[in-house]
Amino acid sequence: MTAALIDGAALARSLRAQVAERAAALTARGHPPGLAVILVGSDAASSVYVRNKVKDCEESGIRSVLQRLPEPTPETDLLARIRALNADPSIHGILVQLPLPAHIDARRVIETISPDKDVDGFHVASAGALMTGQPGFLPCTPYGVMRLLAHAGARLAGAETVVVGRSNIVGKPQALLLLQADATVTICHSRSHNLVAHTRRADVLIAAVGRARMITGDMVKPGAIVIDVGMNRDETGKLCGDVDFDSVREVASAITPVPGGVGPMTRAMLLVNTLEAAERKR
Repeated sequence: MTAALIDGAALARSLRAQVAERAAALTARGHPPGLAVILVGSDAASSVYVRNKVKDCEESGIRSVLQRLPEPTPETDLLARIRALNADPSIHGILVQLPLPAHIDARRVIETISPDKDVDGFHVASAGALMTGQPGFLPCTPYGVMRLLAHAGARLAGAETVVVGRSNIVGKPQALLLLQADATVTICHSRSHNLVAHTRRADVLIAAVGRARMITGDMVKPGAIVIDVGMNRDETGKLCGDVDFDSVREVASAITPVPGGVGPMTRAMLLVNTLEAAERKR
């Protein structure tokens, strides 16, 4: 068996086209959707991410406002900028690129963003809405994973799903979204005993742990759908995921590549959230 590739890049292109159509309709009525992106410091990876997000906005008819701040920027200055963007009616979404410099409290920054403009889905109000099944912005990566699973034809109701990783950004919200889809969910993490026993039960396995090629073929149930959220560098500096792609592809029925899988979908769902924020406003 050789797993089918779940092409996140192609699905993201389709979503961007849909966003562009809806954004054009808003713009024609005099309400162009706007996204503000704040980058503090000069981290190379963050700069690439931000550049790609700005490019996505341009392609999708969403106005982007990029604010680059030097690394020594005081936290108070950053919070003041966020509050100003909260009050700006032309801005519908606010994204502060993480990670932030060590002297800035990321939690305080996230909680300063208005929940109405929290298009990253990180605010505690967004997390609470997800927990209780209320309307709100979904975190972009788990949201993108759910769209990928739907695209792959995954039948989640009653399925055994395993999430490896318990971060607030991916693991926890991913588990909640799977529960909402009526899946049976197991969350594994660094303290889990006998990880293989859990992963080999999974009809759907989602790896979001941040360790290069941690999930190998012998850890996967034959025919499983495997979603690789990881973005790592191996010992040679090559980009790779949390899944050992070559060995797992021989066991799974479908698998996301790295790059070209979850990453493009994360960016696409940011556009979807920004557009929805603008539509709600109008």
